[in-house]
Amino acid sequence: MILFLGKTFAGHTHDYKMLKEEFPPEQAWFELIRVLVDLGYQGIVKEYVGDEIHLPHKKPRKSKKNPDPSLTDEQKADNQALGKIRVFVENAICGLKRYNILVHRFRNHKDSFDDDVISIAAALWNFNLSY
Repeated sequence: MILFLGKTFAGHTHDYKMLKEEFPPEQAWFELIRVLVDLGYQGIVKEYVGDEIHLPHKKPRKSKKNPDPSLTDEQKADNQALGKIRVFVENAICGLKRYNILVHRFRNHKDSFDDDVISIAAALWNFNLSY
């Protein structure tokens, strides 16, 4: 179920940049809540305050000292557990994209209409889940 929608951004904007604009790092936004993000949010642990910020483990880079890099079994298990929860988020995003107005170029220039469209799509997704 979709519980929060941030403001919409025009064009191609990186997810982490949108997060920093929506929730400036100077404030303790995530101090009391659990945050599960993907590898697109690499700097979140350093910039934001919070004990429950979970980022997947990244596979080490290949080098001369480490010619065959891999994650430990514990790291793989952590990533798998995080993925089992995050799959619901990805399914909700996919559910929103089923409404083609969100996928194709948006040509309407009415103020805040893009926010209204996403809100309606999220409401339809949530309504679909109730059946």
